[in-house]
Amino acid sequence: MPTIKDIPVLQLMEGISGQYVHGGQMSFGVVELVKGTVMPLHQHIHEQITYIIEGQLDMQIGDEHHSLTPGSYYVIPSNVWHGAHAITDCKLIDVFAPVREEYNQAEITFS
Repeated sequence: MPTIKDIPVLQLMEGISGQYVHGGQMSFGVVELVKGTVMPLHQHIHEQITYIIEGQLDMQIGDEHHSLTPGSYYVIPSNVWHGAHAITDCKLIDVFAPVREEYNQAEITFS
């Protein structure tokens, strides 16, 4: 049986990397963020669920600000602007529906 560690690491941007597996309708990723990394505000058609395993991730989701810590999660609806700041090194799970086809690329750029 394969494990997530068998999947190549995808560098999403400097300070953010993940290992993703894709089903027919969704994508599942184990993601690591380096302390101090900022994911700029962005939006996408995918509904997203972020679950924190380790660390503190401060997120802006729409007009709301949330501090996520181990065991907490947030459901981000489709097309809602969101971004994040890693207060500490973080490890989290991201689930997307539909599939994040672009996460099959070697390098992703958020601007």
